[in-house]
Amino acid sequence: MSLSSSIKSIQDIMRKDVGVDGDAQRIGQLVWMLFLKIFDDREQEWELMDDAYKSPLPAQYRWRNWAADPEGITGDELKSFVDNELFPALQNLTDPVKGYSQTPVAYVVRNVFEDAYNYMKSGQLIRQVLNKIQEAVDFNKAQERHAFGDMYEQLLRDLQNAGNAGEFYTPRPVTEFMVRMVDPKLGEKVMDPACGTGGFLTCTIDHKRSRYVKTPEDEKVLQASIHGVEKKPLPHLLATTNMILHGIEVPSNIRHDNTLSKPLISWGPKDRVDCIVANPPFGGMEEDGIETNFPAAFRTRETADLFLVLIMHLLKDGGRAAVVLPDGFLFGEGIKSRIKEKLLTECDLHTVVRLPNGVFNPYTGIKTNLLFFTKGRPTTDVWFYEHPYPVGVKNYSKTRPMRVEEFAAEAAWWGSEADGFAARQGSALAWKVSATDIAARGWNLDSKNPHQGERINHDPEALLAEYAQMQAEIVDLQRQLKAALAGALELGE
Repeated sequence: MSLSSSIKSIQDIMRKDVGVDGDAQRIGQLVWMLFLKIFDDREQEWELMDDAYKSPLPAQYRWRNWAADPEGITGDELKSFVDNELFPALQNLTDPVKGYSQTPVAYVVRNVFEDAYNYMKSGQLIRQVLNKIQEAVDFNKAQERHAFGDMYEQLLRDLQNAGNAGEFYTPRPVTEFMVRMVDPKLGEKVMDPACGTGGFLTCTIDHKRSRYVKTPEDEKVLQASIHGVEKKPLPHLLATTNMILHGIEVPSNIRHDNTLSKPLISWGPKDRVDCIVANPPFGGMEEDGIETNFPAAFRTRETADLFLVLIMHLLKDGGRAAVVLPDGFLFGEGIKSRIKEKLLTECDLHTVVRLPNGVFNPYTGIKTNLLFFTKGRPTTDVWFYEHPYPVGVKNYSKTRPMRVEEFAAEAAWWGSEADGFAARQGSALAWKVSATDIAARGWNLDSKNPHQGERINHDPEALLAEYAQMQAEIVDLQRQLKAALAGALELGE
């Protein structure tokens, strides 16, 4: 049976369990089990390479000792073991009072299980799922490891389609293009402060490996350079597993936390990073009090705005960032204007790629933009590039998503930051606006393509005015028609 059909049959088994409600819970349930199986496979590798390797898990909680045997414990005994022994032990794995391990690996496992939950109520069904996983997943076979990576991507897409929060999954073509243009070098520290399931970080790992990793020492440098923070338990679990799948042996730099909950001033020089690639959640509101961690001029509860202020703060001088932001940020006023003023005066916002509708379908139709900037020098000009739909495509959809190849035109046009992008040319899709003009417009970055003819206007006020005018014309026509009818009736008498 293929890995893909095994995962499907596992989800079918879970559907029979009364405790599991909906796709998001099914995936959360599946992933903590997969994590323990993958971790056990990795431990087998480590044991072969290092005779002195000692597992941070007490023997009875290692996958091989409670889950691997298809004839092992089942029913109420298994359910009781998972709920009353396994989970409490893993959630307190680094507790020195219990004599547990204090290694970085132990902290990774503890953080993964901190907010994980066993939803399944039937011990018999749990046993069926464990047996399927044991049969289907052998992470130590290179071919299966690659297949599982593809399967994992599918799980993430399933989670997105469950409508369980837009920030979980940024389309691969977008993450790949952003990372390629930022071009993180081998030793540069890369961070995603709202890393979701880890898409930007896995793209960064692939990018560095394909270009800069030549020796085992280089690989060690890469392993230490990847940093992410995610506040929600399920995506954090998915991200940690994703890092292991991508060869990060001990993903202790993927933290379960809310980066916004720490006062901005307490992020010191040692916390600064070289590159940030991120799609901060937008449209959401942070809990009361979070905004007080930020200077008074930037206090808002709009999540994406706070993240942009944090990202600017976290970059080293000369540090580079690529960030996904909604259209509303570009034309927004008030606090948004103050954030844009800070962005253009403290950083060089050299490029804004304007994406068309539907890139983030199916869960939001909001238009988005990719902002590329470098900290430490003010902006002189902002280049805008309007990303077109491919020929014959009117909108992206689940069956016709965006493809990586679509960014070839931007990549060819991009040029080099070293010479201030001197090779860039204006075109039907690319234009340049001076920072002086943007400042004069109240820091409005919503620059329309000057090479396009009159566009359909989606501005609500303009549409309301147009609607009111049409209504007035209809009323006038009705009045004329009434008058004509009245005249005709008089003539007929």
